Amino acid sequence: MRLIRVGIFYLLGVFAIICISVFPQFFANTGISNPLGYFKDLGAFLPEFVQFDSWVYQVPRSPGEFSLLGTLWEPYMYSMKILLSALLAGFSFAFIFAFLTNFLPQRIIQGIKRVLDFFESIPDIVIAALLQALTIYVFHAYGVDLFAVASYMDEQAFFGPVLTLSILPMVSLFKILLLMIEEEFLKDYVGFLKSKGISKIGILLRHVLKNILPTTFHHSKVIIWATLSSQFIIEQMFNVHGLTFYVVGSFQPMTIAAALILLFTPFFLFFQLVDLWTNQEITYTQQIKMKRKLSIEPSQLFKNIVTSFSNVHWRNIKPWAPLSIFFRHMKNYKFAIGSLFFIILISYSLIYSVTTNNHIDKVSILYEADGVSIKSTPPHPPGTPFLLGTDGAGFSMYDMLIVGAKYTLVFAIIIAILRVFIGLLGGMFFAFAIGPRHQNWIEKMVDSIHFLPLSVIAYLLLGPILMEGFSGFAYSMTERIVLEIIILTILVVPLTSVLLGNEMKRVLNYEFILSAKVLGGSRVHIFWRHVLPHIGARMTILFGQQFIQVLLIFMHLGIFNFFFGGTNVSFGLGAAPPRTITYEWSGLIGSTMHAISSGEYWLIAWVLLAFMVSIFAMQFIIQGVKEMQQTKVGVMYKLRKHKGMRKAVRHKTFPEYEPSAESFKRVDNKPN
Repeated sequence: MRLIRVGIFYLLGVFAIICISVFPQFFANTGISNPLGYFKDLGAFLPEFVQFDSWVYQVPRSPGEFSLLGTLWEPYMYSMKILLSALLAGFSFAFIFAFLTNFLPQRIIQGIKRVLDFFESIPDIVIAALLQALTIYVFHAYGVDLFAVASYMDEQAFFGPVLTLSILPMVSLFKILLLMIEEEFLKDYVGFLKSKGISKIGILLRHVLKNILPTTFHHSKVIIWATLSSQFIIEQMFNVHGLTFYVVGSFQPMTIAAALILLFTPFFLFFQLVDLWTNQEITYTQQIKMKRKLSIEPSQLFKNIVTSFSNVHWRNIKPWAPLSIFFRHMKNYKFAIGSLFFIILISYSLIYSVTTNNHIDKVSILYEADGVSIKSTPPHPPGTPFLLGTDGAGFSMYDMLIVGAKYTLVFAIIIAILRVFIGLLGGMFFAFAIGPRHQNWIEKMVDSIHFLPLSVIAYLLLGPILMEGFSGFAYSMTERIVLEIIILTILVVPLTSVLLGNEMKRVLNYEFILSAKVLGGSRVHIFWRHVLPHIGARMTILFGQQFIQVLLIFMHLGIFNFFFGGTNVSFGLGAAPPRTITYEWSGLIGSTMHAISSGEYWLIAWVLLAFMVSIFAMQFIIQGVKEMQQTKVGVMYKLRKHKGMRKAVRHKTFPEYEPSAESFKRVDNKPN
């Protein structure tokens, strides 16, 4: 029965991949003006998909046809070698470092956590660019070739992509393991083992690591999901002719479907079989309990929602409550620094755009003081004529960064808010309206998303929308922006819905919720008064994480010259490089490889720095919310600033209670 379930979930995942594969063709040919045309394209592709003779690899504007699996198999194995080597190296070093770190002093461990927070915020593009720049510098300075910075003809880059790709899983898993081991050492059984004289090494190896392995296994899904998206970019930056190269080269529904199925199948089967082996499925006792909790009929659910909303005292709802919560969190310096960064930068960008009408300074040729001798031609280096230099066309990097800040940050915030808000609505339906058995099925289906690289899906869906063709854009500026917001939002809504739904289920299991139900509290009342305040901090943290993920997707799409709002493409001899229309930051990333190889670092350094600082600022906000929440529940305690008090705590100079004979003096309670 369980194997049949796995087969059903796998077929559903394959069907979802087929649906995704048809979208690029639909956006390019039919368009959103005829939404029903998508189902026509899907119906035409399904019979073709099940016929093995139709599995051919085609390149646009080329008459040649080749066997699809024969063409993709070797690049697929090349990509899998890079991916699996990076995961194996990253996970292995993470376990080794996490084990050794626990024997260090607590102060050093806290410092390591801060370093991990820093490295976790560095985008994969930055890591790849720095490693390539370092390799080129060492080769020019010392004549030592550390590794191939790009594949060329028969020379395939391997060590560089593996090293770059392994850093993300190593840092993420290292941080997770440290937190879980620290939490595990606070449990009672560890104290009992210490009292029996078992060493710390024995406790770690025999008990702690064994207990955290199941949780680590489930966390690894998210890490692999992020690594799959990173590989899509790393292969492009290192010119790896792996699976990415052939998907980008063909961009046909059959090629897309085959490539995604090849990526999806091994990871799906591995995690499903491990789940079966570890017996993570629902036990018989749980199934009996589930049968007693019948789900609500849709008609009855609708009546309950209408009745609950009609009984809400709308006058008591305070719309300014989020502002009061915001100003309360501003007392935390980390939250304040992160928030002020976004407020000041976005405000400055808006004011600059309004006062200058998005003007970008440009200098084509810079002359010496005599007005005749040429001092420099584009791209001009930083200093002259502009502070941050210019791009290849002579446009000021500073002006483009300021003008594009509002588009990059505001729309990333909008997409993150929509992901959390729609996920909240989906989580409400998941937690309040669906029975446990159906919840389990939904969790299994949504879990399959972790085995499809998010950046690849975004690239496939947005390519026909954002790229300008020979006859211009297929969609207007407004349509391109709206479609990109919708696509980047919907891709993650199933995951955020299940995540927030499980958070609500956890709160609904508290005893005070049962008391509220006994006292006649409606579902809306319980959600508004009890559930929402408990998950509010978690939603804020989720918003920050989604914001960072959106910025990373912007960067990944920028590597392929897919810019927010559209990519302006020139055709013909001497055509200019693709340019962004809105000057948003990802539009400045397409020149990454050229900037690294030519030594014109300012073409990419400033925009990468802008992305990094924005990610750091959002990390500050997340840390501030966590600290405020921990202080609220009494986890964190602030030491007094008085130096004498600190010294007293360090040296334990407080008077301790010592029992004496007077302590056991009999007390006569009889009245005199």
